[in-house]
Amino acid sequence: MTEDNENFAEEDFLNQESNETESEGLFEHLSITVDKGQESIRIDKFLVNFRQNSSRNKISQACRAGNVVVNGSPVKQNYRVKPGDQISVLLTSPPRENLIIPQDIPINIVYEDDDVVVVDKAAGMVVHPGHGNYSGTLINALAFHFEKNGQKSDLDRVGLVHRIDKDTSGLLVIAKNEYALSFLAKQFFDRTTKRLYWAFVWGNIEDDEGTIRGNIGRHLKNRMQMAVFEDGSLGKHAVTHYKVIERFRYITWVECKLETGRTHQIRAHFKHIGHTLFNDERYEGSQILKGINMPKYKQFVKNVFEVLLRHALHAHTLGFIHPTTKKEMYFESPMPKDMDDALNKWRKYLES
Repeated sequence: MTEDNENFAEEDFLNQESNETESEGLFEHLSITVDKGQESIRIDKFLVNFRQNSSRNKISQACRAGNVVVNGSPVKQNYRVKPGDQISVLLTSPPRENLIIPQDIPINIVYEDDDVVVVDKAAGMVVHPGHGNYSGTLINALAFHFEKNGQKSDLDRVGLVHRIDKDTSGLLVIAKNEYALSFLAKQFFDRTTKRLYWAFVWGNIEDDEGTIRGNIGRHLKNRMQMAVFEDGSLGKHAVTHYKVIERFRYITWVECKLETGRTHQIRAHFKHIGHTLFNDERYEGSQILKGINMPKYKQFVKNVFEVLLRHALHAHTLGFIHPTTKKEMYFESPMPKDMDDALNKWRKYLES
C-alpha cells in the first residue's frame, strides 16, 4: 500500500440494527485493534472518535442490538475499551463497499491491455467505495469501462494493487486478473516499483535532500490523523526520502520517494519535521503556517488556497514489471493544473 486511505467500513453502518446476538449469518463491517497507548474510555466515545460521521446515539443503538463485539462477545455502550481489544461491528447485510455498481464517469486511462490498466487519477476522486462514498469512485468508473468494452474483471477480488488518497492526484495501476494482482502485489511488497511523488510543503527546508524516519501509526487523540512515533513503541516502520526541486521562501516543492508505504506516510512525515503539506486540511496545513505577518501576504496565500483546493500531493511516476511480458513499464504524469497554477502564483509573488 502507498499513500493510502485504510479501507474502513461504510459511514452509515451504525444506522443499521439487528436482533442477532451471535456472529452466525452476520457480516463484519468494521474491525479495530485498540492501540497499546489507548486510554480506558467508553466504547461509544471511542467509536465516535474513530468514526468521523457517527453519533453516540447511533453507536448506542448498535450496542443494544448486539452488533458491537469486543474480543468475541457483545458489549454495552458503557464498556470501557482497553489496549489490545479486538472490536468488530457485525450486521446482517454485507458491507456496501463490496457492491461495485458500474457508473459512467470520465477517467484518464493512460495504458491498458489484458492484464493491467494504468489510470491518471484526478484529485477529488475516491479510489474505492467505502467511507460513505458508495458511488462516484474510480472502481465504479472502471467497472463501467470494462462492462462497456465487453471485458470481465471481478473488481471485488482483483483490481487495486495500491491506493492514493481522495485529494491526491496521479498514477495508479489496477490488475485485471488474479495472476496480475499477485505479480504486481509482490513488486509493491518487495519495493521494486518506481514511484515518485511531488509535494508542496510549508517552510524552506534546510537541506537539499534528506530522509525522514519514524514509525507511523494512528494518532492517539485525533483518530483521523496518522502520527510519527520515533521511539518505535507504536506504529509501523516508515522511511521517506526527499529532494528539493524548487524553493519559494515560504513553501518548498519536493520530490518524495517512499521506501515504505504507510497510510498518509508523506503527510505524516512532513508534518512531523515541521513542514506540513500546503493546504492539507486534515493535518492543519490549510492555515498560514509560514511567512510574514502582513495583510498582503495573508491575502496572497488565501488566493493560492482558492486555486489549489486540496493538499498539494501528486503521484508523478509509476514503474513496474509487466505480469506477462516481464518488460519494465514506466509512466509519468505531468503536474496537474491546480498545482501548476499555484506554483506560478508563488513565482510571480516572489518576483514582485
